[in-house]
Amino acid sequence: MAPPVAHGQGAVPAAFLTAAPTFAQGWPFTGNMSLASGSDDVNSVIVWSIIFVLIALFAYYATRMARRDDSEDGLHDFGFALLEFGRAFPNEAIREIHATADGRAVFVRLHDGKTGIMRSHTKHYACHLIKPGRVRVQGQEDARSFRAEFLDAPANDGLFTFRTEAEAAEVSLWLLGNYVSSADKDVAEDGA
Repeated sequence: MAPPVAHGQGAVPAAFLTAAPTFAQGWPFTGNMSLASGSDDVNSVIVWSIIFVLIALFAYYATRMARRDDSEDGLHDFGFALLEFGRAFPNEAIREIHATADGRAVFVRLHDGKTGIMRSHTKHYACHLIKPGRVRVQGQEDARSFRAEFLDAPANDGLFTFRTEAEAAEVSLWLLGNYVSSADKDVAEDGA
């Protein structure tokens, strides 16, 4: 240590010289690095690495769960669609349900012979009860699909492709059966 200099430039009061920590006390600025402080740095790197890996694994898991899996050949869960239709039309009893191959449209046959459609809009379904005579159906070259035009709800118009020809035929018959109004059915029954 340098001897204390008298008051003036570069002078250090004697009180500071006696109060300064020594190397044996392990003051961090003296360059005395113990093994404990080095292992703390290694431990913190390990802990942060583990936290980063856990966050990355959770992000991978969450994105895999949220992704739509198209390899299931049209096996979609339509429970939410049924709940939405029941909320929109609480007095209508559903008898049968058919969905398109991509799951974006669901057709329902109601207990009293009416037909409804539900179109998927990502997180909700738009439900529409088809009135008699307010739909036009055109067949397509592919027997599994048809084009429908809804006069009361043009947002539901489109080409609908089903998994099988039988499903497409059945839904088109629902729509064509719905095309005939109940008054026309009564006239046909009276004439027979």
